[in-house]
Amino acid sequence: MILPTPLKILNVVGFLLFAVFAFFQYNDIDPEIYYKPSGLDATLWLLFYALIAVLFLVLIFRPVPRWLLIAATLACVFEMVRTGPGLWQNLFGEGSFTMTQTSMSADDPRVELTREFFGALIALAGVGVLWWELRRFAKAPRRPAEGE
Repeated sequence: MILPTPLKILNVVGFLLFAVFAFFQYNDIDPEIYYKPSGLDATLWLLFYALIAVLFLVLIFRPVPRWLLIAATLACVFEMVRTGPGLWQNLFGEGSFTMTQTSMSADDPRVELTREFFGALIALAGVGVLWWELRRFAKAPRRPAEGE
């Protein structure tokens, strides 16, 4: 895969961004920060962001299988559908819109769901960039002409 230097830099930035997102998911299992944290949910989000980070890194050097990008796209859409009701409630519910509440509570999970929705939306944008790069810069293997 031959990416121009600006896109290689973009991919390094994408890798670092999603690696930081994955790192921050680790604190979601901290009971000092979150009320009854879900270790499974935090681990799945960590793996989700780590997958996107790795895809950015790998695409610098070689094409990634399309099925992997399809899986990443489906994961993004799944998370957006799963967390969308929290965003909707945050935007149009009785309480005022906020994303800066310090912790999620069982009484008001809309803040964390809103954050997760936008995280999945950012990841979907990242996967879109990866699709574009793959489509634009991946060279199909050359087939030998007849008689070669």
